[in-house]
Amino acid sequence: MDDAQAPGTSTTVDLGGPVHVVDYGGAEDGPAVVLVHGLGGSHGNWDLLAPLLTPSARVWGLDLPGFGRSEPGQRRTTVQANVGVLQDFLREVVGEPAVLVGNSMGGMLSLFTAAATPDLVSGLVLLDPALPGGRRRLDRMVALTFALYAVPGLGERVLLLRRSRQTPLTRVREMLRLVGVDPDELPAPVVDRAVALLEQREDVAGMDRAFLSAARSLLRILLDPRRYRSAMARVTSPVLLVHGDRDRLVPVGAAREVARQHPEWRYEELPGVGHVPQLQVPDRLARLLLEWLDHAVVTGSRA
Repeated sequence: MDDAQAPGTSTTVDLGGPVHVVDYGGAEDGPAVVLVHGLGGSHGNWDLLAPLLTPSARVWGLDLPGFGRSEPGQRRTTVQANVGVLQDFLREVVGEPAVLVGNSMGGMLSLFTAAATPDLVSGLVLLDPALPGGRRRLDRMVALTFALYAVPGLGERVLLLRRSRQTPLTRVREMLRLVGVDPDELPAPVVDRAVALLEQREDVAGMDRAFLSAARSLLRILLDPRRYRSAMARVTSPVLLVHGDRDRLVPVGAAREVARQHPEWRYEELPGVGHVPQLQVPDRLARLLLEWLDHAVVTGSRA
């Protein structure tokens, strides 16, 4: 399926470098919602969820620098650098306080943004966000993969070998399985667009650098989470934390621990769901998100 058939309208904005944006449109009188993908993700992660939100909200998505169609150039792609990009996006593109919906690393970025610039964020939805802690041991394959990424030189070699030995389709299907999604259960156009995105990337070496820089920055924060936990404590907007109990990347125990520490947040656990509920159970997630949005954000703004 080509871009003309994909959800939303694509454009590129300059936020210290080119940032690819998808404007999904939606209800002009509804709350602004910004979708923030995770490590290795893109705007395509929201293909199934975004159209379910537009009857009630005004929806945008973006590709962070070095991901999707946002060519990295010489920009830094650390967590804090991407928080700056997200803040600029909210100021210059959205232009009003928005609900941030962040998955995985995107949840971490959204949380840091809400803590640092509360005037830009009206609500926070964390979908299987990158979190420290958790009583259950991390999946062995996931732990090994991120250990390899963390080592300078070795991480670069791993990505190069993977690209040379696997087709884009194989890489997409393996990533989907890692995050708990059966690629054969997704609509074929979603997989096709993800494959096309890999094939169309121009600065492949730059994309690898961007990915590893983001991954290593994320790992440093999780290994010493004091600054992250401090940010969680400073969030003043309503928060919905959603976590799949079959998540291999972020153990559900980590989400339960954070939920206990923040009883003012709403916590929803999805049985049988992995790391990307927006692809695995988009209808269930949309109902949950819109119900929360109407109660916690829209109603609250009218009070």
